[in-house]
Formats: sequence, C-alpha cells, structure tokens
Amino acid sequence: MKSGGKFSRKDFLKTIVLGGLMLPFLQYCGRKVKSLLLKITGTNHVLGHQLWAKDFPQFSEVIHTKYLVVGGGISGLSACRFFSQHDENDYLLLEMEDHLGGNSSNGQNKFSKFPLGAHYLPLPNKENTEIIEFLTECGICQGTEENGEPILDEYQMTFPQQERLFYKNSWQNDIVPQKGISTEVQKELDRFFKMMDDFRQKKDARGNYWFAIPVHDSSREDEVRNLEKIIFKDWLQQHNFKSEELLWLLDYSCRDDYGLGIDYVSAWAGIHYFSGRKNNWSKKYKDQVFTWPEGNAKLTCYLSKYTKEKLLTNNLVFNIKVTDKVEILSFDNAHKKTRKIIADKVLFATPKFVNERIFSNRKASSFHYVPWLLTTITLKNEFGGDEELAWDNVIYGSSGLGYIFDQHQNINQIMGEKVITYYKSFSTNDCKKARKKLYSMKEAELKSLVLEDLKKAHPLIEDFILEMEFHKIGHAMIAPVPDQIFGDRAKEAKEPIGGKVFFAHSDLSGISIFEEAFYQGIRTAKEML
Repeated sequence: MKSGGKFSRKDFLKTIVLGGLMLPFLQYCGRKVKSLLLKITGTNHVLGHQLWAKDFPQFSEVIHTKYLVVGGGISGLSACRFFSQHDENDYLLLEMEDHLGGNSSNGQNKFSKFPLGAHYLPLPNKENTEIIEFLTECGICQGTEENGEPILDEYQMTFPQQERLFYKNSWQNDIVPQKGISTEVQKELDRFFKMMDDFRQKKDARGNYWFAIPVHDSSREDEVRNLEKIIFKDWLQQHNFKSEELLWLLDYSCRDDYGLGIDYVSAWAGIHYFSGRKNNWSKKYKDQVFTWPEGNAKLTCYLSKYTKEKLLTNNLVFNIKVTDKVEILSFDNAHKKTRKIIADKVLFATPKFVNERIFSNRKASSFHYVPWLLTTITLKNEFGGDEELAWDNVIYGSSGLGYIFDQHQNINQIMGEKVITYYKSFSTNDCKKARKKLYSMKEAELKSLVLEDLKKAHPLIEDFILEMEFHKIGHAMIAPVPDQIFGDRAKEAKEPIGGKVFFAHSDLSGISIFEEAFYQGIRTAKEML
C-alpha cells in the first residue's frame, strides 16, 4: 500500500551537539500549538455491516441493463473500460461508497491532495502490455524512442530524493541499512539480493517466469508451488539469513506491500516482492515509480470516464436471484430506497468478505484481511527546518511504515504548510481482533499511537502539527499467507455461477496491488463477453 526509503542527512532537531545552530528552531518549537484539529474518517463499514441484518425496504424502482458491475474499485473500473473499448456500452456500475476507487481513493485539504490508500505504481514489466496501453492512454507514457525506451512524463514520477531511512540517529539514502553495518551483514545483504536477481529471471520449461505479474502468469511447477506452502521466515532460516538489518528490511517490505510481515506471508510472496518486477521496460527510469499527491486516485480518475452516466454510488447490493436473468436488489443509502436491477450478467468486483454476505457458498473465513491506519498530518512550514523531506521517509525498527511527503512533486518554490501521510498496517495473527481494536480507538489514542512512532525520528514534531486526520480501513487488503495464491481457496472464489455471475478482485490474485486488480477486471470482462 505504501513504499519505503530515504535520503541521507542529520536530523538537527535531534542532534543536541548542534545546540548553537538549533537555538532559533528550539525557540520556535517552544511555542506549543494552542489548538490541534483531530478528525477520523474511514470506509463506510456501518453501511456495509447492514448486510448482516438485511433490513431494507421493498424495491420501488426497476432498472434493466445487459451487464451490471458491482464494486467501483480498480477491478470494476477496469472491467467498465474493457466493455467500453469493445463497443459494449450497455452496462451499469454500482458502488457502496460515495466515490470510486476503493483503496485507490484520496482526500484533500486546502494545502494538498493526499492518498487514502495506495499511492504509487511501479513501472510495469515490458510483458504487461495491457498496463502499458493504459499508461499510454493516460498520457503517462508519451511514446517510444527508436531504441525502444519509453518516453515517460517525468512530472508523474518521483522527483529526486525519493527515499530515505532513519537509521542510527540520522537519515541515510535508500531503504537498505548502510551506515556502520558489519562486513558480515553486508555479505548477507549481497547474498540475498543476488538470490533475488536469480529468481527474477528464472523460468520453467514452458518459458513461464517463476514469479510474474499478474500472478496468473507465474509458473505452476511443483518447486515453485512448494514455496507457497511455507512462511517466508522459515525459508529465510533454511537459507541461513539471520542478520537483524536484513530481517527488518524484509519484514518492512512485506508489511508495506502485503500488510503482514515475514512471520505470516508465504515464502513465495516474500520472494515475489523482490522478483516479480523485472525492471525491463525502461533502463532510464527503472528505479522510479509513478506517483501523485492523491496517490493512485489519479489512476481512478483516468478510469472513471468510463462510468459517465453509468454509475450509481451509495448503493449496497444485498440480494441476488439467478434465473434466465440475474435480479439484484440494491439499497440506495442516499435516497433511502431499494432498486431491483435486472441484468443478463453480473460482475461482482467486490472483496470476498462482502461476497460471503450475499452468497451462502462463498465463505471468506480462510481469507486474511489486514486492517490499516493512514494518518494525514498538516504541519507548519518550518517543520524540518532547511532539511528537504524525501518522497518516502521510513524509520528503522518502527512498528509503522513511515510517511510520504504528499507535496513532493510540487514544483512551486513556496508551498506553505507541509502535508505528510503516515502508514501503519497491523501485522498480526489475529486480524479480526486488530480490526475491532482499530475501530474502537478514539482520536486521543490514535494520536498517541502515531506520534510515539514518529517521534523516534522527529522528537519535536508535535510542536509543528496543525491537523491530524486518521483514516481507518478495516479490511484494507488480502494477505498472501501460505496456500492463498495457488490453493483451492482462490480457485473456488473465482468460479462463475451458472455462466451469469462472475467475480473479479485482487483478492482472487492473493496480492493487493494495482496491476492485479486491473488484470482481474480485464480477465473477467473478457470472459463475460
């Protein structure tokens, strides 16, 4: 959901030996903020929970459509795009929230837009032609040079100072710990990354990559599938990886992309994080990513044009009946009425935990959904002094995932107040318990949780804060625990019903990234047509 790394420099706010130089800043920091605005937002879980009771009014309106898409996340939007581009315009999209995008949504204050979920897209593999076509359609890819190098819009990519890590009381360039590490640790880091480079290129006898994006294109050889039967931590132990720095890096990386750390995700998923992306589309930009102040909501905006006059928001589907047609009952929360929608075919681009409340045979008990907390913090412009924030700022040993600087790509000389977004996933063996705990937490407790973490690198940050907005996502993403990707649970979840009801979601890939959600929408729309 988030990505990590940093640029090297001293945090003078923490280094007391610079006392003389720090005096003006300390004098400023001594003036406490008199009022701090705390605000909680989140997904509409209250409406979603009404699926348990299903206490809705009788339908008062009937709509007919050829194709109905339920769920306005990336999978649903991708399916609508596919329909439209293949001359099929008789479709309707229903979305429970009042906006599109799912985890690719955003908020905005008077200083900046900010993400409320996923906030970047790595450069795709050259084999992912459908993603590349989409990026070209959006103007992000502007053509190809004679040598095959893509021409990319640099204003939609990370600017310099992309990543930094707070390690041993100072900021360093890159997410990989470097400052003062031992020779043994360096050798272990080198050995691990050499193995990942080998895995990146490894193919089976059929020419399939062992680790591919989309996951569907990955090898199904027994040697590969066996990696999905054990947890990543056990695989690391088997290969004698034991340094604190490396294990922290790998745990951070897994929490960052999957929500759960190395104690829980499969070895296949852990290796895929480092080997699934081939870095083979662009030699010039291979280490950069596409990103925007609003995060992947920018991509949602590009896709939303395919829903013009074909969209109903604030609609919760609560009942389905399949005969020669498919009859759906949907509650319009904005107008407090129920509609019956009759369609030839229906696509549920919704997560498994929603589907199980509609379909009695679609249980989600074996699917692990990680809760996340995002906190957008507005800070006085003086925060950091003359130190330029990187795009992504990570704290070594932290329980959180660091923060991104939402105005990183602002080309103006003067930006006014600073806006950052802090990410935290709850990596645990009991996501249900963590979810309940997150939902129960009030402003003061959330503030304490976030600031306790950030003060490790910015001990005086509280003196600069003007506003904190906490965004709770109870079922943020599917986690690739063992047997999640190649096991029967994913296969059963994507099976159509009677050739009329279809399913598409990143849940069915087992990895919650933009490319997988985008692929799932295309895969299922093709099948429906």
